[in-house]
Amino acid sequence: MLRVCSLGSGSGGNALVVEATDGLATSRVLIDNGFNLRQLVRRLERAGLAVEAIDAVFITHEHSDHSAGVAALAFRHNVPVFCTAGTAAACGLDEQTLTWTRIEAGQLVELGALRMEPFAVPHDASEPVQFTFSDGVRRAAVLTDAGECSASILDALVGLHALVLECNHDARMLLQGAYPPFLKQRIAGARGHLSNDQAAAILSQVDRRGLGWVAAAHLSAANNRPDLARRALADVLGCDVSDVPVLDQSLGLDWREV
Repeated sequence: MLRVCSLGSGSGGNALVVEATDGLATSRVLIDNGFNLRQLVRRLERAGLAVEAIDAVFITHEHSDHSAGVAALAFRHNVPVFCTAGTAAACGLDEQTLTWTRIEAGQLVELGALRMEPFAVPHDASEPVQFTFSDGVRRAAVLTDAGECSASILDALVGLHALVLECNHDARMLLQGAYPPFLKQRIAGARGHLSNDQAAAILSQVDRRGLGWVAAAHLSAANNRPDLARRALADVLGCDVSDVPVLDQSLGLDWREV
């Protein structure tokens, strides 16, 4: 069985728990940890987990809302860290004498019942990746922090049963909002974040026949609204807006089976 749980999603911090059970053992990893240790423990407890239940943490990229809490988790609880060489250098992991395992886009990593596979994304970071994950039967993916669609993204999003998909901003809200021009350009740029429309366009190119659910993630508090993100994805999925879950910054998203 494969299931996921978000501990929080947005510019204030991100962490996604992925769990696979094969009947003999259960494997659990975090994808990112942008929360301090106290916050992480509290959010894990809300999900019914202790920090000792986490077998590893995989980092997508070095931005603080995704990586700020990784070192403390690794040092305090001896949790293994997996990331690209570019992410490790940008996070200063070697400078912190933190042991980490190098991964590369397209390289399958097996941890017990769980299979993790990173794929490259366009983002303003050093060697950023996102992940597909599987228990060998069911397959899901997380795609956030990408400025635009790419061949590597579409190649990765094949044969999915669930997808956590960035809907960072509504293009009109961003354009008309209070952010300074340079920040608007960065967010809307080819190495920034996916808008609702871009997320919908990616979803429209994915084979959706096996998809059980798609969740909207990494929403901007200033430049988006949950109803707008839900509508963009629901229009492609042909479902009711209430059927599209949204990962919340404070509450995340409760366990969902893939």
